[in-house]
Amino acid sequence: MWGRNVYDSISKFLQFQLTVNIVAVIVAFTGACITQDSPLKAVQMLWVNLIMDTFASLALATEPPTEALLLRKPYGRNKPLISRTMMKNILGHAVYQLTLIFTLLFVGEELGCRSGARNERV
Repeated sequence: MWGRNVYDSISKFLQFQLTVNIVAVIVAFTGACITQDSPLKAVQMLWVNLIMDTFASLALATEPPTEALLLRKPYGRNKPLISRTMMKNILGHAVYQLTLIFTLLFVGEELGCRSGARNERV
C-alpha cells in the first residue's frame, strides 16, 4: 500500500514539476527573444523553483495511503514513469499557462493590467 502511494506521489510531483519548469523555460526564452529582456529575472526564477518545489513536495509527501490503492493492479517493471495521459496533461496545462502568461505579458496593458516594473517614485 505504501509503495503504491509513494509511486503515485512521485508521478504527481513529476507531472507538476515538469509543467512548471516547461512554462518557466519557455517564458524566459521567448520573452528574452521577443522583448530583448527576460520577463523572469534569475532571482525570480529561483523563487519560482523554491516555492514550487517546497509546496509540491510537502503536499504530496503528506498524502496518506488509502485502501483503494490495493484494489488497483500493480504497475509493471517496464511501465514508463511518464505515461501518455501524463504527457497530455503536462502539455495541455503548459499551453494553458503559456497562453495566459503571454496574454498578460504582451497585451496586458491594453487589458488594464499595469506593469510592476515601472518605478512610480522619482
